[in-house]
Parts: sequence; C-alpha cells; structure tokens
Amino acid sequence: RSVWLATIMFRKNLKKDPELFQNVSEGLRRLYRTKLFPLEDTYRFHDFHSPALEDADFDNKPMVLLVGQYSTGKTTFIRHLMEQDFPGMRIGPEPTTDSFIAVMYGEQDGVIPGNALVVDPKKPFRKLNAFGNAFLNRFMCAQMPNPVLESISIIDTPGILSGEKQRISRGYDFAAVLEWFAERVDRIILLFDAHKLDISDEFSEVIRALKNHEDKMRVVLNKADQISTQQLMRVYGALMWSLGKIINTPEVVRVYIGSFWAQPLLVPDNRKLFEAEEQDLFLDIQSLPRNAALRKLNDLIKRARLAKVQAYIISSLKKEMPSMFGKDTKKKELIANLGEIYHKIEKEHQISPGDFPNLAKMQEQLNGQDFSKFAVLKPKLLEAVEDMLANDIARLMAMVRQEEAAMPSQSVKGGAFEGTMTGPFGHGYGEGASEGIDELEWVVGRDKPTYDEIFYTLSPINGKVSGGAAKKEMLKSKLPNTVLGKIWKLADVDKDGLLDDEEFALANHLIKVKLEGHELPPTLPEHLVPPSKRGTVVQD
Repeated sequence: RSVWLATIMFRKNLKKDPELFQNVSEGLRRLYRTKLFPLEDTYRFHDFHSPALEDADFDNKPMVLLVGQYSTGKTTFIRHLMEQDFPGMRIGPEPTTDSFIAVMYGEQDGVIPGNALVVDPKKPFRKLNAFGNAFLNRFMCAQMPNPVLESISIIDTPGILSGEKQRISRGYDFAAVLEWFAERVDRIILLFDAHKLDISDEFSEVIRALKNHEDKMRVVLNKADQISTQQLMRVYGALMWSLGKIINTPEVVRVYIGSFWAQPLLVPDNRKLFEAEEQDLFLDIQSLPRNAALRKLNDLIKRARLAKVQAYIISSLKKEMPSMFGKDTKKKELIANLGEIYHKIEKEHQISPGDFPNLAKMQEQLNGQDFSKFAVLKPKLLEAVEDMLANDIARLMAMVRQEEAAMPSQSVKGGAFEGTMTGPFGHGYGEGASEGIDELEWVVGRDKPTYDEIFYTLSPINGKVSGGAAKKEMLKSKLPNTVLGKIWKLADVDKDGLLDDEEFALANHLIKVKLEGHELPPTLPEHLVPPSKRGTVVQD
C-alpha cells in the first residue's frame, strides 16, 4: 500500500512541476499543442471560429494589415514606408489592387502565387487554403530584399468597393478573409481619404468583422494636405462621428492625420502637425518587433478564453439533446433559446458576457451541425487550459520581459524610418529646447537684454538673485510648480541655489519653450549651457 501511495504522490508532483521553455515562441507553441489544441479539437472550435494555429504562426515576423476603400493610398503608403516599389504593385485612382499581397523579405525580388504560398510550411498562410481557389487566385506574396521587411511584413488588401461596384460578388468571403488576417497580425491600419469619407456597406461590414481587435487598430486620415485647415477640422469631426457609429465603443480610436507619400505638400499650412503625426505612427510601427511576443501571448489568451466558452456551449447543447426521438425539434428549440443558454453558462461559470461569440452568427453556424456528435463536458481538458492561463502564461510573461531586456534595440529600420531619425530633418530638430543647436552663438543671448532688465529689478546681491526673488517672477508664467521646479533645476547650472544673469535668462528661455508647447529636456543640452559655465556644469 505504501508503494502504491508513493507512486500516486510522485505522479501528482510530476503534474505540478512547471514546464521549461527555451524562449517565448517555443513556449507558446508547446502550450498551444499540449493544452489548448485538445480542447479546441474536441469542441469544434476550428469549425466555428478559427483554424488551428501552426508553427509558422508562432515564429513569423510582426505583420501590418492595411485596409481601406479604393484609392485611399494603401499601396502608396507601403511604397512610402519602404521607399521602393514592390513586385505586383499597381497604383491609380481606380480600384487597382485587386489582390491580397503579402509583402515580405526575400533575398531576391519575386512573386509567389497563392496556391504555392498556402503549401509552404515556413509561411503563416497555410490555413487560407479553406477560402478556395477564388481567393487563392487573388492572393500572392511579393518578396524583396528591403531593410524594412527584415523586421516586419506588410499585407496590402484590395480596395473596399463602394456604390454599384460592391454588388459584384468577389467569389469569396472578403470580410472573413480580413478577420482571419486580423487574428494573426500585430497592427491593423484603416486608411481613409480626406476627400471621400463615405463608408460603404462593405467597409462597415469589414470594420464590424474587426470588432474583437480594436487594440490592434489604428486609423490614418490620408491625403490631408489637399484641404485647408478649416476643412480638415470638419473632415476629422465627420470621420470620428462615422467611426463612432460603426465601432460602437466608448474608447476613441487613435487617428493619425497626414499625407503619407514622398511628394510636396499641396497645402503646407499643417506641415508641423503632419510631421508630428507621422512621427507618432512611425514610432508605433517601430515598436512592433519589440512587442511581438507579448502580442502573440495576448492573442493566445483571447483564444483560450473563447475556446473555454465554446466548450461550455457545445457540451450544454449535447446535454440537452434527447437520446432517441425528437432530435430535430429539440435542436431548433435549443438554437432559438441560445441566448438563455449563454446567460445560464455566464452565471454558472462566472464568465464575462464579452467572452461569448456573436449570438446571431453562432445560431446560423449551429443550423448546419449535428448536435448528436457534440462532445460532453470533459473537466480534464478545461483544467489543462485553466492551468495554462493561471500558471504557464504568468511564467511566459516574465520571459517576455527578459527577452525584451536582452534585445532593447529591436525596431524597424530602413526606408522612410531612417529619414526622421537624425539630422536637421529629424522630428523636432531646431525647435523648442533644440533651437540653436547648430549655432555658434548662445541662442538665449538673443533675448538676454530683455531678461536683464527684469533681472536688475529684482535687486541682485553680488550679481545673483535668490530663489525667493526668482520664484515671484517665474510664477507670472502661470506654469505649475512641478514644471517651474524642473526649470529651476535646469537653469541653476552651478547648483548654488541662486541665479546669476545668464542663469536667469536661461530660466526665462526655458519658460518660453514650455509656453510654446514644447517639452523640457531631461538634462540641459550642451548648446543651452551659459557661455561662462561651459566646462563647469555640476551634475546631480
């Protein structure tokens, strides 16, 4: 008996021992295969929601999906990022891109057609085979040796049609294909043309299909240089109103305004705004490689939560089915009352309503299913997923942080990303605290005579004013004490608690920088150090 008990305890301890993973991608892959996939397979998750994940889904580079109506500048946007044409590229005012084009890195320029692409185990597109030849004939991969593509891949999509054009059938479920991509990409960019904001029925359907991926979604209002500032304000307001009706969430989607191509601005009035918006968007895209593992982890958690709900729904339907007679009648009754089943599962298992699949879509899918073949609830499968969410995911999260720390420089390089990094055309160069950075004269000296007049009204002693005297003058700017305290810290170069005429002038210059809407530097730049203090700056 004691040997038998020891064996049982040994097996229990084996189960409790955490799995060891070499890296995050390998960990996600193993967790999916050993713990989540069995639950998905048992309760037909792949028939209802999403095909099974493959190794390439865990190993592929971050992907950016571009979506928009025709002639909003999707293909031009890609060309702008890479500063290079790609194979299969066509640009024009009519619907030119009629295919899904995966723009990826390759040693040589070339195009891989869709049917060949979905049998390549190294590419994350094998499950697209389910959409049939009508789609595969409109799908290709453009490969080229571009530095931008070393870090990310970009998916160009057919222009979403409007008016009569959208009534012509594409031959495949366009919204379903986009939803498949949305589950696997790291960023979804919706492009709008500042000249035509009408959102067609097909575009509305597409945005709704992307509803569960708002965290990945960004909006670009393109071609904004072609309208005046007043018109731009109206267009922006109209866009936000239209998106609010479709997306129907309290959170506001981030909208980037600009003109994303390498041509002169037609109306240059908003140049600074466009530069700042482009910089923000570029930083967002550049962060994707660094956050790729975290995104895959997040998507696996979302998938696991949905798979758990699927298991409860399918097993509940199976439990209610009669063993012999009246199966068809009971099936119709269960489908009609699916909302009540949702509510019962929600209360019984403490599941958030937001975790349940769309009711109408689920009812439609259930019509074609044989309920008698559904599986009963298997607690061990659910326990494995619960253990994954409670323990394994937490350890992988720690590994994500370690991998990020080990590779802090991971970001997108090359193409348009290089043009805004350094030099006089870098974002914010020569503005705010950077003003005068490449001038021989001290930039504060231009306004020093004005500041000197104020300085001498404060009755300096031995050429310096006290903190109390300076504070009264600095408070006139109406800036918060936290900001003025930082300005004092930067301006008191020799850290003696007093300000001489140069330091006082510097303090006023920094106040002006802040009042003009610029950020203060964390440390005093070399070009702002007063001439008499250079070489003697006291560090904190």
